[in-house]
Amino acid sequence: MKAIEKGDGGVFFVYGYGGTGKTFLWKTFAAALRSKGEVVLNVASSGIASLLLDGGRTAHSRFVIPININEDSICSIEPNTELGDLIKRATLIIWDGAPMTHKHCFEALDRTMRDISRSSQPNMECKPFGGKVILFGGDFRQILPVIPKGTRTMIVNASLNSSYIWRYCQVLKLTGNMRLRVGCQETDLKEIKEFAEWILKLGDGLLGEENDVSVGFTYFQQRAILAPTNEVVDSINKELLENLHGEEKIYFSSDNLYQSEEESELNMALFLPDVLNNLRLSGLPNHKLVLKLGAPVMLLRNIDQANGLCNGTRLQVTKLGKVVIEAKIITGTNVGHHTLISRLKMTPSDKRIPVKIS
Repeated sequence: MKAIEKGDGGVFFVYGYGGTGKTFLWKTFAAALRSKGEVVLNVASSGIASLLLDGGRTAHSRFVIPININEDSICSIEPNTELGDLIKRATLIIWDGAPMTHKHCFEALDRTMRDISRSSQPNMECKPFGGKVILFGGDFRQILPVIPKGTRTMIVNASLNSSYIWRYCQVLKLTGNMRLRVGCQETDLKEIKEFAEWILKLGDGLLGEENDVSVGFTYFQQRAILAPTNEVVDSINKELLENLHGEEKIYFSSDNLYQSEEESELNMALFLPDVLNNLRLSGLPNHKLVLKLGAPVMLLRNIDQANGLCNGTRLQVTKLGKVVIEAKIITGTNVGHHTLISRLKMTPSDKRIPVKIS
């Protein structure tokens, strides 16, 4: 707040693990500044995280960050456009879940905002992000940037703290787990404190032996199921469905070579429908989807972010049609709302396959 009052810019990183109150902090900042008529831009690295913020958008959507990013990329924002003007008027930009995003995204935004500031405040061009106050937040214990086939070194090198921007960041920390204390009894505080400490030790790699994937089951077994592979997830899903009453309904995907692909004899021979049906690709459900009424499901795509339907939203199935599923939202800001999900045409961006499929 002092940096905002001073008007000289500043880059801050609020570091805190899950439950320490980062989202509460973002909402408090936004409410305090907007009550004075200031402009606050709330963005997040993922769709589900953006729903927690007032007026939240994904960073890629808000700042038109290229999907295929590199070290020379810039955002597609012209200084004299409506979006450019909005950024000029912004007092504070809050970016939640920053450790998940590739460092080139932050660097592209930095170059773009310096360029925008040149047209109105030339003296700010040399400052990070054109002299705006930027507030990053997140937890480096959680998901780092996803680098397909990447080594540990490549992933670390893609992270925010490997960027030149990190040297401008003032790091602030939240350490108390507030989420676990909500609604708890005084007698439970000791157990909650122990559980919070256990989570930190697990995140810091201080529990169990190296490569011990079963460590998550050794303490507080009722809290979570740790599933290290998709095969484990599939087996849990199958067991869950078997315990639900009612009749199963099976949906199959329709997999084909993308229309723009050359229909050569080799491609047609290599990628028969049976072959495509057996592929396990990132971001896509399997060929066979088994559901029952009452089953919990999670979206894998941004369908309607304004109404809470984005990647990561959890729902409960209420009706199973032939080409449409009706479901009730059970997480986020639109809890209780019913929605219809129809078949979608998807094209995976998985680079492990040499052709485009749909």
